[in-house]
Amino acid sequence: MMTKAPVLPIVDITRIDSNRIEDRLAVAEELDRACADTGFLYIRGAQLDAALFDRLIARAKAYFALPAEAKMQSYIGLSENHSGYVPVGEEQFGEGSDDLKEAYDINRDYPNAAGRNPLLGPNIWPDMPGFREDVQAYYGHVTQIGGALFRSFALALGLAEDHFDALTSHSPSQLRLIHYPYDATARDCPGIGAHTDYECFTLLFATAPGLQIINKQGAWIDVPLIDGTVIMNIGDMMEIMSNGRYIATRHRVKKVPEERYSFALFHACNYDHVIAPVVKGEAPRYALLKCGEHLYNQTAQTFAYLKRRIASGELVLNDAVPLDSFGQRASV
Repeated sequence: MMTKAPVLPIVDITRIDSNRIEDRLAVAEELDRACADTGFLYIRGAQLDAALFDRLIARAKAYFALPAEAKMQSYIGLSENHSGYVPVGEEQFGEGSDDLKEAYDINRDYPNAAGRNPLLGPNIWPDMPGFREDVQAYYGHVTQIGGALFRSFALALGLAEDHFDALTSHSPSQLRLIHYPYDATARDCPGIGAHTDYECFTLLFATAPGLQIINKQGAWIDVPLIDGTVIMNIGDMMEIMSNGRYIATRHRVKKVPEERYSFALFHACNYDHVIAPVVKGEAPRYALLKCGEHLYNQTAQTFAYLKRRIASGELVLNDAVPLDSFGQRASV
């Protein structure tokens, strides 16, 4: 019986931290090929700690099962660095298209007064024993894997291997715990939630199918889950830095009649870093982009509490680009 080939490339990163440069270059070559071909891929490797994933699922299930009033005590609109609970309907990626999910957003927990910004500061944490500890453990684990991937990208793009180390030391990289409630009457609705990710790349772990991406023919295709892997995709900033070699892939989650949890960690550069093409010997195809400003501007165009601040004149966005400025569009 023939085994159906996966719809996306699979890259094994077990040797990404090897002492042998030949091993690290081999992983970088695989990563480069997969990102250039699709912008979406599966990552597997000995580094992935299944126990941390299981603990995170348990914490998320317990938290999202709380009454709405309890969850709203940690409402994201009460935070100083865009962290906390995101109720159903808070996000819109287009007029009249509320995303049917709830979430809990976690940033790098940054206690220092100096260097704070709209996406970097102290997180809001719910009053739930063990939640903060397990979420932070997962954040640290996947951030470490992300650091290794940044070094692999540097090799793939012909840069010094440590090129991104200093550029990601205080990044506003965000972890989202997302809950898609069970809905027996759910029907697919093309375009709901379609977007590219704003950052450099995303590492996603999910408990159920539902993710779709746009392929090179402009059609939506399903991305099935594969045991022992996480899903990785290119974001806007890596599209710019690679000078278009890697393209941010538009994606969405279907309305499926199945409860779903997903955990996405969006890996970014430091807030004040200016994103620019880094490939040597090529004429730049993209304008410069201020990392933190881009992240905040895109966020402010989707979250209701920030839209209210814009409408009242409390918040003014500078040089915001439209939400659909990057990635391939659907043709159907």
